[in-house]
Amino acid sequence: MTKALMIQGTGSGAGKSLFAAALCRIFRDKGINVAPFKAQNMALNSAITRDGGEMGRAQVLQAEAARVEPTTDMNPILLKASGEMGSQVIIHGKVHSAMKAQEYYAFRKTAWKAVTESFDRLSQLHELIILEGAGSPAEINLMDVDIVNMAAAKYARAPVLLIGDIDKGGVFASLYGTVKLLGRQSALIKGFVINKFRGDKEILNPGLDMIHKKTGKPVVGVLPYIYDIGLPEEDGLGLGHKSEAGNQMSETGQMKIVVVRLKYMSNFTDFDPFAYEPDVELLYSTNPAEIENADIVIVPGSKNTIKDLLLLKKRGIDANIKNAYAKGVQIIGMCGGYQMLGKKILDPNHVESSNEAVEGLGLLNIETAFGDKKTTCQVEAELIDGAVIGHNAEVSLFSRLPGYEIHMGQSSGDIGLFKLKRFNASADIFLDGSKNNNCWGTYIHGIFESDLFRRSIINMVRTQKGLSPVNAICSYSAIKEQALDSLAGIVKENVDMKFIERLAAL
Repeated sequence: MTKALMIQGTGSGAGKSLFAAALCRIFRDKGINVAPFKAQNMALNSAITRDGGEMGRAQVLQAEAARVEPTTDMNPILLKASGEMGSQVIIHGKVHSAMKAQEYYAFRKTAWKAVTESFDRLSQLHELIILEGAGSPAEINLMDVDIVNMAAAKYARAPVLLIGDIDKGGVFASLYGTVKLLGRQSALIKGFVINKFRGDKEILNPGLDMIHKKTGKPVVGVLPYIYDIGLPEEDGLGLGHKSEAGNQMSETGQMKIVVVRLKYMSNFTDFDPFAYEPDVELLYSTNPAEIENADIVIVPGSKNTIKDLLLLKKRGIDANIKNAYAKGVQIIGMCGGYQMLGKKILDPNHVESSNEAVEGLGLLNIETAFGDKKTTCQVEAELIDGAVIGHNAEVSLFSRLPGYEIHMGQSSGDIGLFKLKRFNASADIFLDGSKNNNCWGTYIHGIFESDLFRRSIINMVRTQKGLSPVNAICSYSAIKEQALDSLAGIVKENVDMKFIERLAAL
């Protein structure tokens, strides 16, 4: 019988996702066939599986930690908030519909069926399932419609570890309050983990003893505050400056990349690889001066492209982007950002908003029309127009760029930057992307994880600034692997793994 262990948190941001990822790596390294599972994830950061299904990126990272292929059964329900339209409900990787909160809660039985089906399939393939909860299990107004916390733990017969964030303050109150609000259900909680601790643990020890006495549940680990672990963020709340290596080689000439921070920004992890380049400072901002004085400006993806475009115009940020373009700054649009940089976005069926047509920024000679179909597939791209990496670069080196598409809408016009092979579609070759002088855009997520392509873009801009190119190639995949191993090491050092192994009956 498959074993199961669940990680729940006292609230969002407590550290559930990375703790679950660490356990996946630890157990995999012990030779156990382990897989992650989150019944329901609400996130704008998603990825595409080999068969074209959409799932939360946190579970993809956990699958990488477990060294297994990500599947939508690891995240059977994904909710993507999209403003006035409610949330897009994705079941088993495919769009079901858009729903308001009350509609979704009425939909609970159907959603729960999808959850149990996925868990049962995973159980047939793996020895151990590491479940992750969402938010807090003690939201007393939502307990009767819960499908992701205690309901999932009961179905999986999974003992629960409850993790609390001490950096926010009030961690003991959060742990105690969660237990008391859960009532009888708190019997499933077998221990606590305190996360993000700074300081002398000896000062904390009396509190650990007291919470044990008050709840009957031990604290089985105290994790330190980890700076720059090198793994993707679960959401965009903490995004600001991201520069893991940039200050170490300032003599090479610092490159400033500004990602325009959108309200409905999605797939912001597309740009994480830039943060590890030795000459790059990566910044998420809507500050006009930072946008106009950047070396590269990126307009990212959005779950509500039209609404974000209108917000940019309302705040005058569209003018800042155009000013940067006029100064010769490299402007890049990704997915929704690519659509915004075109001449017009049409939404006659009100897929995203009540607006039937909105003027774009007009920097690319394309037009986008929204329809009911969502494109979700992994792709292999071939670069056609080498101008985005510099005319002297060898274009043939970029004939197999991996990535994936997640987008509503189809663009037409001056298209032809890449040739795409879609893995879960027909054998046809599709054209993608557009370029106009120092502005270009694409639908391809994940393209900047290709190390040589990313470095070629940076070096092209360096050359335009009169700086020498940097020849060192940074391996983003190796950095992620090392970060997962480091995270696992920190957890093993600071958590009672023997207790957890007994808990999972391993």
